Amino acid sequence: MWSPSARFSALALLAIVAPATIVAVLGYVSIRQWEASSELLYREQARDMATMAAEKVEMTLRRAEDDFLDRLQAALRAERSPGRAVDAVLAGSPLVRRLYLVGARGELLYPRAWKESDAAIFGPLVSEPAQRKLERGGQRVVIAENQICLALLTGRGGQPVVVAFLRDDDTLRREILATTLGALESPTIIAVLDREGRTVYSRAPIGDAPRVLSVQFRDALPDWRLAVYQTPGASPRQAVRRQVMFFTGALGALVAVIVAGSVATWRLMRRETEMARLKSDFVANVSHDLKTPLSVIRMFGETLEMGRVTDEGRRQEYYRVITREGERLTRLIDNVLDFSRIEGGRQTYRMTPTSVEPLVRGTLETFAYPLAQQGFKVEVSVAPDLPEVAMDADAVGQALANLIDNAIKYSADDRALTVDARVVDGRLVIAVTDRGLGIAPEEQAKIFEKFYRVGRSDTQGRRGSGVGLALVRHIAEAHGGDVTVESAPGEGSRFSLRLPLGRS
Repeated sequence: MWSPSARFSALALLAIVAPATIVAVLGYVSIRQWEASSELLYREQARDMATMAAEKVEMTLRRAEDDFLDRLQAALRAERSPGRAVDAVLAGSPLVRRLYLVGARGELLYPRAWKESDAAIFGPLVSEPAQRKLERGGQRVVIAENQICLALLTGRGGQPVVVAFLRDDDTLRREILATTLGALESPTIIAVLDREGRTVYSRAPIGDAPRVLSVQFRDALPDWRLAVYQTPGASPRQAVRRQVMFFTGALGALVAVIVAGSVATWRLMRRETEMARLKSDFVANVSHDLKTPLSVIRMFGETLEMGRVTDEGRRQEYYRVITREGERLTRLIDNVLDFSRIEGGRQTYRMTPTSVEPLVRGTLETFAYPLAQQGFKVEVSVAPDLPEVAMDADAVGQALANLIDNAIKYSADDRALTVDARVVDGRLVIAVTDRGLGIAPEEQAKIFEKFYRVGRSDTQGRRGSGVGLALVRHIAEAHGGDVTVESAPGEGSRFSLRLPLGRS
């Protein structure tokens, strides 16, 4: 029979080993989840980079071809017999390997005769029916495995002239693909593949590198794809496995410390590890949220700077997109700065009498573009004769903006949004209602905690910093009010910001 001291030692050892085992299991499960999420994040970032690179290649190629066609148009209008002028244009355009000009009746205007077997290839493309189709389309087309380009210009007498030219592969690789893709900062291998999957250009030797994904070019290179390959040793899975080895060693040291008799130290380290993970997730999510509007602003800004948008309507649309993404970026930065001030106990509020309706409508107006773009049906209902309420208008507007942003982010197929403001039981209630994914009852008490994000699979693709609703709750409580939620999965959500009327 065991002595009391032996039983106490056995129980103490069990009390130490059992938590250590649980920590080891939880750590392994967490790492497996981390491995899967890191792979997904890596693919998302690779796809964003590949899409932007493909668009940049197309813009560069279009710009070079536009320059060639502008000079060719000037040559056609300059002289009655523009043969020498066309020769000069062609000599200064290494991207064009072979050029033919065809009149409205299908007659060959330049050069005097077809070369080799080009008549059989180019003839059907510049026939009268093909010319009428090109004239109706009003734009250039690229056909025949991305090699032959057709365009419609006008001659000296205003007669239509069909331009058919063949791109030079070496120049395309050297001056377009290498110049555009070679300047990208990315640890991956980027390659351009033709319609048969053959490598046209690669920034580095591919070798046995596995392909991550590929994206389709659009009008300028319709049959080609831009592929992203993983460089050896850069796999997220391999990086996670290195972290696994590090974690295993750290866990062994931790267990040794626990066995030495410091259960309190183990609990403290576990809490610190959890906070580090939460902060790491917060930084990763905020970085992703900041990168998205910055990428959009840069892409549209470069497009406008290059003068590629000549239509005033489209140009104004690009300006609206840049303004909208700038406002989104400002909201994200304000959230992070306010959260930092709240964490440091430095946040203050200035309470002044404020009209409710202009605040509600002004906040909603900042989301006019994304709401219209995503097809939302928006209803605003503000009770008449609402009194002025003492509040910090900027802070309450930020809280309302976070609620509207969440309603847009977590919307489903039924895209409807309602914002209403009225007095209920002596308090101002501003409510935002959607018909989105909804929130399970067991999650509703947690969503206002900092860094917390709903863990359902249908919300994982909708990234967020995890501090938006925490800010809303803090702002409401600082005003002497609160925020509530009514929701059910698949039936949408209603968030109500409730503020006292008489607070000063």
